[in-house]
Amino acid sequence: MSSKKRLLNYALAINEALSQSMAADDSVFLIGQGLKSPWYVGQTCTGLLKDFGEQRIMDTPVSENAVTGAAVGASIAGMKGIVVHPRVDFMLYGLDPVINQAANWYYMNGGKASVPVVIWGIINRGGEQGAQHSQAIHSLFAHIPGLKVVMPATPYDAKGLMAAAINDPDPVVFMDDRWLYGIEDYVPEELYEVEIGRAAVSRKGDNITIVASSYVAYEAMRAADQLKKEGINVEVVDLRTIKPLDKNTILQSAAKTGKLLVVDGGWQSFGVSAEIAALAAEHIFSDLDMPVKRLALPDIPAPASQHLEKGYYIHCDTIKSVVLEMLD
Repeated sequence: MSSKKRLLNYALAINEALSQSMAADDSVFLIGQGLKSPWYVGQTCTGLLKDFGEQRIMDTPVSENAVTGAAVGASIAGMKGIVVHPRVDFMLYGLDPVINQAANWYYMNGGKASVPVVIWGIINRGGEQGAQHSQAIHSLFAHIPGLKVVMPATPYDAKGLMAAAINDPDPVVFMDDRWLYGIEDYVPEELYEVEIGRAAVSRKGDNITIVASSYVAYEAMRAADQLKKEGINVEVVDLRTIKPLDKNTILQSAAKTGKLLVVDGGWQSFGVSAEIAALAAEHIFSDLDMPVKRLALPDIPAPASQHLEKGYYIHCDTIKSVVLEMLD
């Protein structure tokens, strides 16, 4: 790792990963709607059109299925496509080429052909956007064999995981959250990769383990900072990748502390929190001092009122309250 680091926000870290990856490999291209508009994709694509031209930065009409299919098809033919969906909710229109084609291609071809495509979906929350513009559907993709799913929580991981996703021979769903875009971190100048499938212990502690990803991992770190002032040492495991899951890191941490809180930014039923709770129950049941606790979104659509949103979404105070309840 280079000693040259500077403060960079999450959106610009993605931008740098895209720019440096495209400069290093002519087969990499970006396609999707709103690439010319900061309103759609924040600062993540700033300057790319100017640097690489319309042959490699393709701002498209609103046709999610066609655009995703084009990226998958080009990747099968030898290119490395990155298809961006500025609102992950409408990525649902493009599921056929992702789930029926890209995810199955390696298996159906006996391991002799792969699809090095990145399916990049941006989660939007809050702002009274309502049920059809506020959904986090990462667990849906984690359920599908053949797909890898990454969800960074820091600018450092955002750059490294995007670079790793671009270079991965298999289809990778890169899911990020717009609420993270302004968060800053020290990021190396050069291009680097963060290993897909490896969680990070973002904070060490011995009282309780919190497992989380993406925006709620950031909120878990904030909660851990506040709880530290009260003499509570929280260990925070940032998943970074939810498929494949780093089972060893999760189980070792939870077995050490004896208490496990799983926080997920998606709905609770049949989601990531359920998978991790089941994992702990199967492998370290006797090491736990109490049942696993899950904190996720309630099983209702997102409200379109800022007052209801405050009670719907998970924040630092929500996590802190549950930890204190578990520790009594």
